[in-house]
Amino acid sequence: MILGLDISTSIVGLTILDEKGRFVHMTYCDLRKEKDFFKKCDLIREKLKDVLEFPITKIYIEDILQSFSGGLSSAKTITQLARFNGIVSYISYEISGIIPVYLNVNSCRKILGIKIDKNSKIDKKEQVRQWVDNYTLNQLAWPTKVLKSGPNKGDTRLCSYCYDMADSYVIALAGYTQQT
Repeated sequence: MILGLDISTSIVGLTILDEKGRFVHMTYCDLRKEKDFFKKCDLIREKLKDVLEFPITKIYIEDILQSFSGGLSSAKTITQLARFNGIVSYISYEISGIIPVYLNVNSCRKILGIKIDKNSKIDKKEQVRQWVDNYTLNQLAWPTKVLKSGPNKGDTRLCSYCYDMADSYVIALAGYTQQT
């Protein structure tokens, strides 16, 4: 089985595919409420222990940014993400004994034929989630929430971590595709 990880210091997306690249399990680890860096590491360790009870043979992790993206990431953000990515990588190795393979997200999208329309009014993350939906024939049950206030009160929306989950699916599937 394959584990794909989309790591950030706020939410980690995790997807498991079987040896034929079929969907098995998808989840997330929400770290937003925890401010302490080391406690975030403890939280992801516990989530990984649960997930690594599956018979995982390969772990694919989204590689960290190699450069600044126009106004999106500061040096501090990239440094924190790199530090956390390294720790999560080590924790996954420590628990499983599997050396993770790092994949560039743009290369993964290219391998899978995911085309991002930069002129679309649809956010890039939503375009990726929609691709995952189409690829899996809408078989995934994305977590939702009902808005409790504001002008859209009562509306049902996707939870924000769905996008991290979708990214972890892309990483896992690209890893599978690359190895076959």
